[in-house]
This record gives sequence, C-alpha cells and structure tokens, in this order.
Amino acid sequence: MTISAMGSYLKKHTEALVKDVGVEPACDITGKSKATLGRYYSDNPEHADRFMPVDAVARLEDEASYPHVTAALAELKGITLSFDDRKPNSERTGGVNADVIALSQRFAMLMSEYQQSIEDGVISVNEAKRLLKETVLLQQVLIDMKLHLEDEHS
Repeated sequence: MTISAMGSYLKKHTEALVKDVGVEPACDITGKSKATLGRYYSDNPEHADRFMPVDAVARLEDEASYPHVTAALAELKGITLSFDDRKPNSERTGGVNADVIALSQRFAMLMSEYQQSIEDGVISVNEAKRLLKETVLLQQVLIDMKLHLEDEHS
C-alpha cells in the first residue's frame, strides 16, 4: 500500500471514529475544534500530512462503540485484533457444547446476511457494515470456544 493510500485509509477511519463519538463530544473529549478535527480526516492535499494525535485517538476510542483507528492500524500491519465489547469481568457461561451451537447460529446469521447482501450483485457500504458486524460476533464465539477449550484442558 502506498503512503498516500495508507494516509487516506487512516483518515477514513479517523472520520468514522469522530462520527461514532459525535463531532461535538469529540471536540470536548480532545480539546480540539471542529475545524481541527475535520483536518485530521480531510482528503484535501493541504491536510494530507495531518493526523490525529495518538492520545486523542485513545480518548475517543474509550468513548466510541468500536476502536476504528486502532483496528485500521492493526489491519495495515496484518495484525488481527479481537474486539469484545462485553464486560471484561462477565462470566463466560456454557461450555464447548454451547459454543458449538452458538457458532452454528452465528454462521447461519452471517450466511443469511451475505445472501441478502449479494442478491443484487453488489455489496453496499451498509451491507458491508452488517457483514462486518456478523463476522465480529462470529469471532467472539470462536474466542469463547477457545477459552472454554483451554479451561477444560488445563
């Protein structure tokens, strides 16, 4: 990926982060103006080298529904992250058998979503977002299964 394409990719995810939190709340959280935040994700050539400071990203991602910029950085490096928005101290109930059932159900949901998305031959942005959400939920089930297997065999 070229430096320009990488910058554009990061700016797109920075915009998603700001819009996830909301522009006004993002201004309050970061102490930056709307104009400054806009420059961080602007496609204009004069702002090509401007990126949001990492501390501002961290503060916004604490409030966001998803770590947009962190995930983008990981993807650029070929790193797979596991995002689990459930409470970290919540008890993982069931066991491997329950996980297998949940896995089957989640996979069926993903395939159903895919079928609906591909009917017209094109996957829209909203359809892609729904597919991404389903893949993340499927990944969470696999992580739970992995943890249950490790618990049972250690």
